[in-house]
Amino acid sequence: MRISENVLLRPYNTFGIAAQARFFASFSNAAELEELLKTPPQQGLEHMILGGGSNVLFTKNFDGIILKNEMKGISVVEEDEDYVYVKAGAGETWHSFVMDCIKNNRAGLENLSLIPGNVGASPMQNIGAYGVEIKDCFHELEAYHIQDHAIVKFNNEDCHFGYRESVFKRRYKGQFGILSVTYRLSKHPKLNTSYGAIEEELKHMGVQDLTIQAISQAVINIRSSKLPDPAKIGNAGSFFKNPTVPAEKHAALKAAFPHIVAYPVANGEFKLAAGWLIEQCGWKGFREGDAGVHARQALVLVNYGDATGNEIYGLSQRVLDSVEEKFGVALEREVNII
Repeated sequence: MRISENVLLRPYNTFGIAAQARFFASFSNAAELEELLKTPPQQGLEHMILGGGSNVLFTKNFDGIILKNEMKGISVVEEDEDYVYVKAGAGETWHSFVMDCIKNNRAGLENLSLIPGNVGASPMQNIGAYGVEIKDCFHELEAYHIQDHAIVKFNNEDCHFGYRESVFKRRYKGQFGILSVTYRLSKHPKLNTSYGAIEEELKHMGVQDLTIQAISQAVINIRSSKLPDPAKIGNAGSFFKNPTVPAEKHAALKAAFPHIVAYPVANGEFKLAAGWLIEQCGWKGFREGDAGVHARQALVLVNYGDATGNEIYGLSQRVLDSVEEKFGVALEREVNII
């Protein structure tokens, strides 16, 4: 293992922010991670375990050590009549893992195709798209406790999954490094095409035999048409969460804004489309220097080249303020701010 100093982080975050890390190293197994955490002088420094860098915004240099998770491998650990339990290293690319599942006819994650990032981030964020969240297929994960230097297993209940939330984002933030994730995938698919434009895209594709492969391709087509490729334009996908409001607030908004986009959720509440709210405030396609709001999806903030993290963050605050002023709704950032 090699510990490097003063490493430019632009290649390691999908926003392409040119921050620097004082120290940087990668690990491919738990023993290497433990050795790095116990190595002086890094032992007393602030540390950050980094996966694909697809949900982070660096607003400053990192005056500590960044540990890049490179744990690989995909394997079947259990199987019964109905399910296959598939374990993946946290450093595996999420989309590659989904494609491996689809190739082997293991159903459940097809609606989550083409989401950027690595497997290890999936339970931290409880990633979701097109009517599916990873908690629907999650079985367990293994994580390294950074202070106790012990490997701990978490099941679905332990993770306290919520909308883009888990126990790792709040209660245990910074305390664990996720090593592997195991998913329970179905041999008998329950196909979900009801959300978004999936059914419309399937018709456009001329699909007659509905399969997980067809749904995956439809999702890939939709995402490719709406969302910028981080390899071409720096971004971290959806920057803001879709807010949830009580029925009374939704009724008031509906009366004032008849075309508001909202979906009923649990407890009689409504989830509002943050992208619609942002677009109504005039931000869609906005650009100032190299920081901007994407022209096809207002949920996505972008770095057109050399924007700083602070410029992106400042733009996000202006968006938040304008939505609250116009609609009385407080948006929340989905991206982790460093």
